[in-house]
Amino acid sequence: MNKQVEKMLEYNQLFVDHKMYLRYTTSKYPDRKIAILSCMDTRMTELLPAALGFKNGDVKMIKNAGGRVLHPYGSVIFSLLVAIYELDVDTILVIGHEDCGAGTLNGQKMIDSMLRKGVCAEVIERVNQNHKDLNKWISGFDDIYETVQDTVDIIRKHPLIHADIEIHGFVMNPETGAVYPAETRPPCEKEEATSL
Repeated sequence: MNKQVEKMLEYNQLFVDHKMYLRYTTSKYPDRKIAILSCMDTRMTELLPAALGFKNGDVKMIKNAGGRVLHPYGSVIFSLLVAIYELDVDTILVIGHEDCGAGTLNGQKMIDSMLRKGVCAEVIERVNQNHKDLNKWISGFDDIYETVQDTVDIIRKHPLIHADIEIHGFVMNPETGAVYPAETRPPCEKEEATSL
């Protein structure tokens, strides 16, 4: 066990012993009936709920690299279905962020890293043949606003998500916490896009 995990477990014992958990007591049902799909970026961990006025127990948070739905019957949709049909969620927010590292992923570079770390080339080939184009799957995206809107559209059109669910997409500035609707860009972004 590495030192970071050991320190975590030591702190956990203090947390429990001093009943620090009491301030986080809530139920499994989100008070605001909202589920948020967002990126796992460390800058968003505390900034996102703080910038939107959420506290522990208000929302269900679903995080992955890029805050995207990569498969219509994968773990993100499964989590959203549980949130809707078991936990009474009536609103889904997809919140990406500017300067998203998932957008710059280079699939081939990651595959090369896998090979250097001991993943067999045969395994990678088997994934390519039987499951998906690994390079494409682990590569990034070009535009966070389009990516968020694409994810919103996938969720909105999903046959298992009923029409009464509100679904919105936003992009957050990871420094200021400002949010912008995904279908519109902030003024400076629009000017840059039209001048190109």
